[in-house]
Amino acid sequence: MLKKIKTVQCFINASLLSSIAILPMAAQAVSEVDPLVAAVGPKSEVPIAIQNLRWAMLDGDVNTLTFRSMDTLFTTRQVGHSGNVTPFIHNDQPLDFTYQYEGKSYTPEQFLDRTYTNAMIIIKDDKIVYENYRNNSNQDTHFMGWSMTKSMVSILVGVALQEGRIKSLDDDITTYLPELSEGAYKGVTIRQILAMKSGVDYEERYDFANPGVAAKNHILALVKNVARFVEPAKTIKRSHEPGTFWAYKTIDTAVLGLLLERVSGGSNVASYMAQHLWEPIGAESNGFFIMDGQPGVGREFTGAGFNATARDYARVGQMMLHNGKINGKQIVSPEWVKLSTTPVDKEDPKMGGYGYQWWTMPNTNAYSAIGLQGQFIYVNQDENTVIVKMSYFPQDQMDAAEAETLQFFDSAAKWKPAN
Repeated sequence: MLKKIKTVQCFINASLLSSIAILPMAAQAVSEVDPLVAAVGPKSEVPIAIQNLRWAMLDGDVNTLTFRSMDTLFTTRQVGHSGNVTPFIHNDQPLDFTYQYEGKSYTPEQFLDRTYTNAMIIIKDDKIVYENYRNNSNQDTHFMGWSMTKSMVSILVGVALQEGRIKSLDDDITTYLPELSEGAYKGVTIRQILAMKSGVDYEERYDFANPGVAAKNHILALVKNVARFVEPAKTIKRSHEPGTFWAYKTIDTAVLGLLLERVSGGSNVASYMAQHLWEPIGAESNGFFIMDGQPGVGREFTGAGFNATARDYARVGQMMLHNGKINGKQIVSPEWVKLSTTPVDKEDPKMGGYGYQWWTMPNTNAYSAIGLQGQFIYVNQDENTVIVKMSYFPQDQMDAAEAETLQFFDSAAKWKPAN
């Protein structure tokens, strides 16, 4: 599964790295921007040190820190919480089970280190049975969700549909976003975009030595902030007929974010999310999006830019577990929960499948929001289990770390605590 997701944008954190001598170019970083960044697009007003450190943020030596410090690197837009907080009941239990991976048995304590864990929460039968924060994080730490953001966007599309702001998933996206009519999104339905079947030519490949459209877009929008991430959608070419070919594309979710902005009634995605998801679920802390530019021009990076506490991610999982309902409030319809977490195509028996911006687990009634380098909201409705895991997978170990994590989740879901 990770091979499908691991090429999502390489963002880079800076302020925490300035005192760590990990980059060969560190001595010149203050005065010179990385040549690969400098070669793409116009000069940026973003400080050179910040550009360089955004460029290196995924580095395995520092990502345990950078993945929870996005507000020190980017302009952000708050997703406010208010009102009563949805409480959690604790029923702390020893994790007295083992799991199997590649023919060997491991304990949960070994799992935490083996899979680069910053935080983990396990909820069974609506009670927290395990909660742990590591590496100087705590319950107030805001973790970057990366592409878990896509699953949040899916929930909001479901809300907009039930509100009548979106008339039908089978509407041409350009009915709502006419500025996309000159490119390949003309004739593509909202449903096809949700399913990552837009057919547009946006290969999620980040070969920065020979940058294609995705790599250039990353540099311009997220490193240099000289363009908006969704802009290529206006002129993008077509590689496949809409609906005929699945390919993971962050630009698709960026278009869904623009759709939400457009139908929100003059608001923005962060405000719409606060009103229709974050406040209703009873979040205990504000969330925030990183932005692709300064106030007045920048937009929320809806493809992979949302940040929240582990507990609030867990509340999203609980809401999904209970078919769109939490603390007596119906947030999104049960029909949407079912639709969005059902694989569009036949599942691969080992890799699972993909619904509407949610990954589905093979051979079980479970699904997950999954973010780059080990971010998860795992929901298993058969076992009444939600697991949130915030990680810092090294880039060269992502495949193995994700495979082991999903095996642990399956074992943890099936585990029956003594009390």
